[in-house]
Amino acid sequence: GFHVSFFLCHKLRPYRKMSIARTIQEVHDAAFSRLPAGLLISLAAYGLSPSIFMKEFVGTVLMVGLTFSAGKWIGEDSIPIAWTAHAVGVILADKIGGGQHVNPAVSVTMLSLGKIDYHEFYVRCAGSMAGGILSFPLFKALTDVANLSPLGGPEFVTDNSDAAFLSEAISTALLCIAIFVLNWELNFGKNHYYIKQFLTAVAIRSLIVFFPAAGPALNPMLGTTWAIFSTGKLPDDPAHYFVYWGGPCLGAVVAALVYAIYAGETFMGKKLPVGPIKKKKTPEPKASEQKKTAAKKKKN
Repeated sequence: GFHVSFFLCHKLRPYRKMSIARTIQEVHDAAFSRLPAGLLISLAAYGLSPSIFMKEFVGTVLMVGLTFSAGKWIGEDSIPIAWTAHAVGVILADKIGGGQHVNPAVSVTMLSLGKIDYHEFYVRCAGSMAGGILSFPLFKALTDVANLSPLGGPEFVTDNSDAAFLSEAISTALLCIAIFVLNWELNFGKNHYYIKQFLTAVAIRSLIVFFPAAGPALNPMLGTTWAIFSTGKLPDDPAHYFVYWGGPCLGAVVAALVYAIYAGETFMGKKLPVGPIKKKKTPEPKASEQKKTAAKKKKN
């Protein structure tokens, strides 16, 4: 009996391995088929920097809910109310989320200027993608339960991809320049944060109105996560990536180059041979030095 059992175990071992491998493959395929496309690969970046990932993840969910609802759930029949709701949404999403990018194109421009390294860039992009992938199904469920107008997303006509590409590139470049100016060049005093966030919201809303060719998105994450939600799969049309990733990322790099020339910043880790255009502020003399100068003038 022992010899028979040993013989059977020895002969059936390869089939047992094949069965285990097949079971693992089936579980893997079932998990991927039930989860939204791209979610697992986005979540995989969590372990690299959990705090940054969660900032982007939570910030993106807040951004989609609080800004996409403007004109849909709030101010559907009133442009001033919709714009006001959008501005309040931008401020709340940033304030509650903790100052995240929620936009891979913004992360590209910050990477180009050396404000973040590649590690942080990757985690920020993955966090925002994960947040966007889950946001649209989440708010779809909410609209169904509360009987609200469904949220929309950016789309473009494939035959018009060249115009859509230029629209996304130019609008994203202008958005990045607005971010540079409002955050680094201007100072609104005690209420600086709220004023610059309000003006950022006005800039975003204005660009949405003036550059409609691609939806618009002004944000690669929004273009792709909306496509995943609306089709149930990752986009397979190269024009999608040309418009929603190529356009905004090109615009972000150009904006970084312009700002680097203006402010004398490094670009792609290199000091540029041109610039800065911006005049350096001469430091004000200390109080002690002012007193010495005044004393010398009195003696003279």
